[in-house]
Amino acid sequence: MAKMLYQGHGSYRFTLDCGTVVYVDPFAGGGYSLPADLILVTHEHFDHNQVDKMPHRPGCRIVRGSEIAAALHRARQEGAPFSGNGFETEHRGVSILPVEACNKNHPIDECVGFVLRFDGVLFYTSGDTSTTEDMRNGSLANLHLDYAVFPVDGFYNMDIEEAGACAKLVQAKHSIPVHMVPMDNPEDPSRLFAPDKANAFAAPGKIVLRPGDELSL
Repeated sequence: MAKMLYQGHGSYRFTLDCGTVVYVDPFAGGGYSLPADLILVTHEHFDHNQVDKMPHRPGCRIVRGSEIAAALHRARQEGAPFSGNGFETEHRGVSILPVEACNKNHPIDECVGFVLRFDGVLFYTSGDTSTTEDMRNGSLANLHLDYAVFPVDGFYNMDIEEAGACAKLVQAKHSIPVHMVPMDNPEDPSRLFAPDKANAFAAPGKIVLRPGDELSL
């Protein structure tokens, strides 16, 4: 069974049954001792792109949203479908579908989220975002996601109410609030957890993870 380690802020790590190790938006907390096979960076803000925090296995791949976002946005404007549009990729047992991510602090041509498929699980890694067209038009809901994460800080991203509304649009079986406060001290991820926001997050199948918690998927 694959496992997710929530490192804090927008950072988490997946360990697959086959041993593949995937890091998403590395920055906060611990748990960087396992060598990476795949590193996903939703955008290039410093609290999401610390790709050298962990050792890299030979052949480790880094997928940067900044290298995908503009072309993906342009293709979608030109009528490319949500999936099957040529932007999907696969690496060591992980299928990667980039999707929209944007708000006033995160331009749509510089940022993405990812839908990941591994070990029979569909996981939506939203990145920093507010409500997107992919949420509004049902594209994400139609995937029948197992898990989805949503930023809830209300400063750089949407607030807790909008995040709950997005979770209802996405309709994942389980929704997880992350990125709860504006960046503070990455060496003390407990300061990046806001119990009041976690409790207020109203979403289907809510799961609350504190930094350092591990979840069996």
